[in-house]
Amino acid sequence: MIGKLATFVIDCPDPRKLAEFYAQLTGLTVLRPSDDWVWLGDTKPRMAFQLAPDHKPPRWPDPDYPQQCHIDVEVEDIEEAEAKVLALGATRLAADDGEQCRVYADPAGHPFCLVW
Repeated sequence: MIGKLATFVIDCPDPRKLAEFYAQLTGLTVLRPSDDWVWLGDTKPRMAFQLAPDHKPPRWPDPDYPQQCHIDVEVEDIEEAEAKVLALGATRLAADDGEQCRVYADPAGHPFCLVW
């Protein structure tokens, strides 16, 4: 095991509105709402909703309108975890990731983050 599932993140045009929908659906609590990021649930794994200003809603199964979400995987040692995910076939997507986040693509191109 490289890390633990921390957060399932969904891109959307209105994070607060979508978080409220999922709060009603799941009974989870909305935490730290802002205009660009909202947490849902106070234990891991949890959900989060991320602002995507140019969001095009998915039209499953239409590949021209793919699903927009990613997984955050919490790790103890980012350097060790990065070496392992790269060996598994992941690709680093950004050199200027967040302060405690690095972004990768899985072998099929889906984004995921290692967080610590």
